[in-house]
Amino acid sequence: MAVLKVIEILSNSEKSWEDATQKAIKKASKSVNNIRSAYVQSQSVAVKGSKVTEFRVNLKITFEVG
Repeated sequence: MAVLKVIEILSNSEKSWEDATQKAIKKASKSVNNIRSAYVQSQSVAVKGSKVTEFRVNLKITFEVG
């Protein structure tokens, strides 16, 4: 039986939501081992004038404990 834990991560990118997600996983994997999955809970953008300036994601990352 595996024990899993879920943490919430916020990330951003000037390129895309996919890039923000990749950045979050890469950063989390430096301190969290055995990442099993990531669930994109929400997506949003920052807007300046009429231009999207930043893509943001809120992720739930699941990893095995122990």
